Amino acid sequence: MKTKIMLVIAVIIMAGCASQPDYRQAKQGGFGYTESKLSDIQYRVHFKAKGTDKAKAMDYAMLRAAELTLLEGYDWFVVTDRETLVDKETVQTTPTAGFSQRYARVTDCGVLTCRTSYHPTTQFETGVFVGGSQKSEIESILNIELGKGTRPSSATSFDAREVRENLQPNIEE
Repeated sequence: MKTKIMLVIAVIIMAGCASQPDYRQAKQGGFGYTESKLSDIQYRVHFKAKGTDKAKAMDYAMLRAAELTLLEGYDWFVVTDRETLVDKETVQTTPTAGFSQRYARVTDCGVLTCRTSYHPTTQFETGVFVGGSQKSEIESILNIELGKGTRPSSATSFDAREVRENLQPNIEE
């Protein structure tokens, strides 16, 4: 009987983890979208995901930019700057025990420039690793400017309703 109960609990926990969508608001620096208000009409939109699919990460950042534009009562947005960061880490394939030191990469972007710094982190590890693997994260960052009325004809301006309509169905996959 205990085995059946433990199996049911394990299935519920796995189903809860598996059902979390890729497109969501990030919590405490986790995966998903965040935005920062730079001025009344300027925002920075971040989308952070697992993996290396640049197109998907950019689509989600664009979708959030469109949603944010509409939430703020505007019609269109212009992408004034964009950046995509891919961070890969290879996991060891040999037994380890002890402390290891890694460096966390932090990129701070201002209006005109970006600055990257590395901060040491220490953690204790122990265990036997078989096979090894690679862990990847991707982050798309957009600086946008919101507008109303007639949309500029530049290649970096987007109608928020069109973007939302075209990208919204893709998040249900």
